[in-house]
Amino acid sequence: MNVKTLLMGAAATALFAGAAAAENLTVVSWGGAYTKSQVEAYHKPWMAKTGNTIVSEDYNGGLAEVKAQVEAGNVTWDLVDVELSDAVRGCDEGLLETIDASALPDAPDGTKAVDDFLPGTLHECAVANIVWSTIFAYDISEAGDNAPKTIADFFDTAKFPGKRGLRKSPKANLELALAADGVAAADIYTVLGTPEGVDRAFAKLDTLKGDVVWWEAGAQPPQLLADGEVAMTTAYNGRIFNAVAAEDQDFAIVWDSQIYDLDLWVIPKGAPNKEAAMDFLAFSTATEQLAAQASYISYGPARASSAPLVGSFHNKPDLAMAPQMPTAPENFGTAIQNDFEFWADNQDELNERFNTWLAN
Repeated sequence: MNVKTLLMGAAATALFAGAAAAENLTVVSWGGAYTKSQVEAYHKPWMAKTGNTIVSEDYNGGLAEVKAQVEAGNVTWDLVDVELSDAVRGCDEGLLETIDASALPDAPDGTKAVDDFLPGTLHECAVANIVWSTIFAYDISEAGDNAPKTIADFFDTAKFPGKRGLRKSPKANLELALAADGVAAADIYTVLGTPEGVDRAFAKLDTLKGDVVWWEAGAQPPQLLADGEVAMTTAYNGRIFNAVAAEDQDFAIVWDSQIYDLDLWVIPKGAPNKEAAMDFLAFSTATEQLAAQASYISYGPARASSAPLVGSFHNKPDLAMAPQMPTAPENFGTAIQNDFEFWADNQDELNERFNTWLAN
């Protein structure tokens, strides 16, 4: 066998080994503009770096599908983007892998990741990537001079006629109902932690019940506004921003009583590609990647070192992204922080109460 043949054989062996080593990573998120921001800022550069392939799937949140896969011993998802209460609950129930925060990349100036991530964003089984908010929005062209300014306006169908869009879940709706009923942001969960407070929140929702269009997927609220099906709707702030910035819709966000939260990466227990999932998780939560995502959607990065790198919207150099973030000072005055412990403890009971209320 000559040298050329040996070299060709070695090259073929290396090529086969590389192909065999490449993995298909299934990454699950919320779809729409949010997943697009992840694809551009995380998926594409990681695939280029590693040679692996990402299969992107969408879901509507919650732990039901993760729990079903883990309990059946047939886990097909490698990494899932979840809300904080689900991350805590999933960890407590043994549905998620633990994550070693020391494996996350340092900030560009050498600051350790554990010191660079914002307070409350690193957990035993989860690593945050964004700060986002539930807000409400309206169509400027339809509202005219009668534009809402507060969460109380959202619940006032006499002064502001028309249908309201609400997510089909007790989470956020109960908090917004109490805020509209005059409860201060700092007292929301103290009140909601009592039977009387829960009754008060549902009583306030009763005032809207006949005027509600329910939504479940994040893409629905902007469409409800665009189609004129609702006068106002709750929504994820990034979805409304995208409708305005990328689709030229004439929508406005009302930040009063926004409920801000985190989204985090988790790895289901028994994920088939755990090592690659951890590699992608570390890559996607690096300073530069989190800042890059913020150029596609108005969700705040979970690392302090990312903030100075946030620039303009990816295809509109004149549109600065920093003022669009939920945490911008002018947006944050009456903000309500989602209490993940409250929801981790009370979600099942309040889901049951909410479903009974809907049925009646």
